[in-house]
Amino acid sequence: MTPDHTHSDPHDQGLIHDLQVLGHQFLQRRRALLWLGGASALTLLGCGGGGDEASAATTTSTGGSTGSTGGSGSTTASCSVIPEETAGPYPGDGSNSSNGAIANALALSGIVRSDIRTSIGNASGVAQGVPLTIKLRLVNTGAACADLSGYAIYLWHCDREGRYSMYSAGVTTENYLRGVQPTGSDGVATFTTIFPGCYDGRMPHMHFEVFRSANSASAYSNKLKTSQIALPSDVCTTVYNGASGYATSVANFVRISFQSDNVFSDGVTLQLASVTGSVAEGYVATLTVGLSA
Repeated sequence: MTPDHTHSDPHDQGLIHDLQVLGHQFLQRRRALLWLGGASALTLLGCGGGGDEASAATTTSTGGSTGSTGGSGSTTASCSVIPEETAGPYPGDGSNSSNGAIANALALSGIVRSDIRTSIGNASGVAQGVPLTIKLRLVNTGAACADLSGYAIYLWHCDREGRYSMYSAGVTTENYLRGVQPTGSDGVATFTTIFPGCYDGRMPHMHFEVFRSANSASAYSNKLKTSQIALPSDVCTTVYNGASGYATSVANFVRISFQSDNVFSDGVTLQLASVTGSVAEGYVATLTVGLSA
């Protein structure tokens, strides 16, 4: 199976925000150094710039937010808007059809759930695979990375065989690996699922849509953001070579990379989850999702 995914929308909002924050810090430091006067101030300015860039790079690579102190002594946080991405051909959010009928998992009773490994309603299938807990922290990039509570995230992804429930042959009557969770007071939505497989032509990934509330997560037209989660290559290699049921993923994974992936080839920093764990014990993946709220 080779799903047709196309990439859309640039990453400009995150870059503009970062430049504004760094520019503000640069001006504050320059004023302070000029007050000290002379060549010593210029020397200090040259040394300080490298440290700021290194700190910003660390913040971006983890997909999180950190505090940075400006010239006034106040502390502000830095985070970036996650890129908008295609929902792909298998969203199950009511925006397209499968087998001649609208595919809308959001209309199913019980879709608001944390454990998405089983099907709901009249379906009874269970997705097998290495256990994976997903923790997505939603933050407001326009308010010092404040946690966004009361929002909702719809998460979906393929099974270990690379199939999407509701669409792919053999699982068209299933709806597993799809679910909605509201964000708590800490801005975090948590899902229990399985490590996704790697199908031909795409790096392993997961899809999600953000809604203003769980109540509004009933129609794709209400979504605020659509994006994707990338998984570290070393973890994927470990899972595919060390767990049963991922044989097809082994062959597919060696033929793809972030550089050749049609969604992640323009940069994956803000979408790359931090993953810990093992095949035996399962994994936990965390990602901070910046939203301009």
